[in-house]
Amino acid sequence: MLNTVPSRLRRFVAARLSPEGQMGLHLTVGLALLVLAAWIFGEIAEDVVTGDTITLVDVQLAHWFHDRATQGFTRAMLVVTHWNGVVGSSIMAALLALWFWRRHAHYWLIVCLVAVPGGMLLNVALKHVFRRTRPSFDDPLLSLMTYSFPSGHTAAATVFYGLLACYLVRRVRTWRARALVLLGAVLMVMLVALSRMYLGVHYLSDVLAAAAEGAAWLAICITAVSTLHRRRLARGETSWSERAHRADAAEDLQ
Repeated sequence: MLNTVPSRLRRFVAARLSPEGQMGLHLTVGLALLVLAAWIFGEIAEDVVTGDTITLVDVQLAHWFHDRATQGFTRAMLVVTHWNGVVGSSIMAALLALWFWRRHAHYWLIVCLVAVPGGMLLNVALKHVFRRTRPSFDDPLLSLMTYSFPSGHTAAATVFYGLLACYLVRRVRTWRARALVLLGAVLMVMLVALSRMYLGVHYLSDVLAAAAEGAAWLAICITAVSTLHRRRLARGETSWSERAHRADAAEDLQ
């Protein structure tokens, strides 16, 4: 009987690492990313609540950016930060959702409709949990009255550009193209985070925690929808995308 334990363990591990199946590699990777991102967020949040070293770095870095502000760079950062705000993110998400709908990518459409607005609501809830005040300056570049931790702009950027990157990675074929897609998404999130710190409305820990928050939420959404899709296929049901293609083909024949 003891000899069956290793064999069962091997089968379990093999199933979790298999690209196929309802609970295969996609679920393993999704849960691993979720746990890692949630752990990073928890560590940063604990340091902020307890006033650890990172809070001192926060203040020093905030004043460093503020002391070196220039008019031209401030205008550029305002464009970046406003375009990736609630309105800008909503417009980009709506356009991406429209693209998914036109391409009959219904599972990606579900992820988009759940991840982007859901991530925004999650961020608002977390802000009211921690209630951290924003950086304060005598001559602020931008003034906001809402809470600081975690950064809503950075979280929204992580969810949106992360979702877009995940979709494009599945579409391109070469590893070089996939690496460029992922690098582009990371750079966009970093640019948004930089704009928030430079403008003096967020600390470093705010944007780091927000990136972890967005990654965790996106992992939940993509993993859940992917598992739903695989369960439908395992039951022999037609995927929504294939059903839509068949409906379009039937209309063309009429």
